[in-house]
Amino acid sequence: MSKFKIRHVTRYIYEDTVRDSANQLMLYPIRDNFQDVLEHTIQVTANPMIHIHTDYFGNQVGTFTNAHPHRELIIDSQLMVLTRARKMPEDTVVPGEQWIALEELKKQIEFVDFLKQEGFNALPEIQSIVNDELAKKQSPLQSASNLSEYIYKTFEYRTGITTVETTSDEIWSLRSGVCQDFAHILLVMLRLMNIPARYVSGYICPKKNGMRGEGATHAWVEAYIPFYGWLGLDPTNNCIVNETHVRLAVGKNFSDCSPVKGTYRGTSNHTLDVTVSVAYEDGDSITLESIIKPASSVTTSNYNNSFRRHQEMQMQQ
Repeated sequence: MSKFKIRHVTRYIYEDTVRDSANQLMLYPIRDNFQDVLEHTIQVTANPMIHIHTDYFGNQVGTFTNAHPHRELIIDSQLMVLTRARKMPEDTVVPGEQWIALEELKKQIEFVDFLKQEGFNALPEIQSIVNDELAKKQSPLQSASNLSEYIYKTFEYRTGITTVETTSDEIWSLRSGVCQDFAHILLVMLRLMNIPARYVSGYICPKKNGMRGEGATHAWVEAYIPFYGWLGLDPTNNCIVNETHVRLAVGKNFSDCSPVKGTYRGTSNHTLDVTVSVAYEDGDSITLESIIKPASSVTTSNYNNSFRRHQEMQMQQ
C-alpha cells in the first residue's frame, strides 16, 4: 500500500472584474478496491455551494457558480489517498480464446463507447502497424503492452509542442507530445485491435524516480483484458499502472475527464497558474509550480473563456 497527500491548486487572475463564473470539477478520485480516499477538501473563492453528481462513466463531478464580481478565482483541492497494489493478469488462457471473447464485447453496450474509433487521415498507416502486431498471434495483453512500448520508444516526450487543439494527425506527424498525446494514440491503436480502451486522468506519484509526469496531472490508458478486466497502461513511461498512479476520472478521451472547465462573463484576458504537489509517507515531496509560465507574457485575448485556457494549461505536463 502507498499513501499520498496531493494538493492541486488552479488559480485564474483576470485582467478586469468578471462575474457569473460557472465551472465543472473532475477532481474527485475514484473510490474502489484499489483506491481509498482518506481525506478530501475543495475550497473555492467565495465559498460557493458545490453540487456533486455522477456522470455517464461513473465519475464524480462537481459544479458551482460564482455570480459575484471577482478578479481572481482559486480552486484548491487537497487530497489524502491510499492506493493498493493490483494483482497482474496471469495471461494463461490461450490467445485465440481471448480474441474471441473480445469479439463478443462488441455486442455489450458498456463497451461500445470504448471501441468507437475517431477517424483521421493517418488511420491506414496505424492500421498497418496494428496488423503487424496481430500477425504475431500473441495475447491481447502482450499486444497491448507491445503497442504501449512502441509509442514510448517512437514518440518524443516534449512539452509545449502540442495544444488541446492539436489533431491526432498532427500528433502522429510530430511523433512528439505529452502524456495526453501518448494516451490518445494508444487509444486509437487498441481500438483498431478491437480491445476496449478508455482514457484516464489523474496523478503519478513515483517517489522521485524520474518518471515523466511526476508531481503533475497525468494521463494514461486502461485496456480491457479478457478474463481479467481493466488494466492500466502508461505509454509515457512504458509501464503497467499500479499503486503509484492515482485515478481521478475515466472517459473516451480527454474532453470527458478535464479536471476543471467552465465559462464566465467578462474580459477574455487573464492568466492561469496550476500547482500540483505530492507528499509521501516518508515526508518527501514534489512540487511542480507554474506548469507553464503564468502570465503577462502569455497572450490570452485569443481565448474566449477559462475552459479553453485551462485546457491549454493541462497540456503542459
